Amino acid sequence: MKIYRWVIHAGMATMLGGFGAGYSMAQEPAPAVPQAASSSNPQKQEQSKKQRYSHADDFLIIGTVFDAKGYAFPGVRLKLRRSSEKKFHWEDYTNSRGDFAVRVPQGLQYEMVVHAKGFADQMREVEAKPGLGEARLVFRMEPVGGKKK
Repeated sequence: MKIYRWVIHAGMATMLGGFGAGYSMAQEPAPAVPQAASSSNPQKQEQSKKQRYSHADDFLIIGTVFDAKGYAFPGVRLKLRRSSEKKFHWEDYTNSRGDFAVRVPQGLQYEMVVHAKGFADQMREVEAKPGLGEARLVFRMEPVGGKKK
């Protein structure tokens, strides 16, 4: 098995030109790559292609969901959307301690809907003001039929 792998690797190396001296394969010169006339700095051109999204300016919505008795409520579904839109763009579930955290862009207003089977849905509005950085929410879920005794 090891010999078979070596043969494959040696074959790949010859195809890529890695062991060119040991084999009699003619190599063609690499084609010339045209330079962009508008950009004199290739580093700037490379950076503009690879602009990455940074979470440094995001707004963090943190919270906890409790059941009617005040216990942590794991597995509750959270949906989040911009107030001006109908479609929900973010979705999350609470962890085993009923906690959640969602990052969203700053400067907009959002609506968060919390849903658990057998409990009434709750909706809260969150304004992601620049400079604040985060908002903390607490939800206490109530059963659909009202309070349990």
